[in-house]
Amino acid sequence: MRLLIVKADGSVLVHSDGGSYKPLNWMSPPCRMTESPSQWVVTGRSGETLTVHIEEVVSDNSWSLGEDPGLVKDGVESDLQELLAAQLDLLGDGWRLVRREYPTAIGPVDLMCRDATGTSVAIEVKRRAEIDGVEQLTRYLELLNRDPLLAPVRGILAAQEIRPQARVLAEDRGIRCVALDYDSMRGAGDGALRLF
Repeated sequence: MRLLIVKADGSVLVHSDGGSYKPLNWMSPPCRMTESPSQWVVTGRSGETLTVHIEEVVSDNSWSLGEDPGLVKDGVESDLQELLAAQLDLLGDGWRLVRREYPTAIGPVDLMCRDATGTSVAIEVKRRAEIDGVEQLTRYLELLNRDPLLAPVRGILAAQEIRPQARVLAEDRGIRCVALDYDSMRGAGDGALRLF
């Protein structure tokens, strides 16, 4: 048994009746569909086709879901970066922000700070830190440490989730790892009693 979905944008999705939220097969818009009682033939933009043979229709329903309100993500890297910039005390006492999106020749460092001793610290903020985030911060540190006005520059990898392999590599390179609690940083789950 399969669930067939034809969306208003023209995409066609074929789902199994259990086990996964991802479709077994799909055709992205724009596409054209021809229907007969025994099959659907969906043709995509570059000529590829998806043929669905229909033996029995268990249910045929149509729903209008209304106007698309758009997708607004909460807790993306820019949100974490903004919150951490405003809450540097999470890293220690006496920290100050030098600049967000500190420019370098190879891209901006998320946060450039100075710790309580005045040492420069480059901070890379991720939702989920993996090895590529460590590599990115390593490149920034190598470049920043060439500047005599900044050197020595230490690094911090700050993320909601830090993969074990990324933590091992970061610590091996002298990069501090800091786990961020997004809900706590934005004031949710602050322990205050609420009626609702």
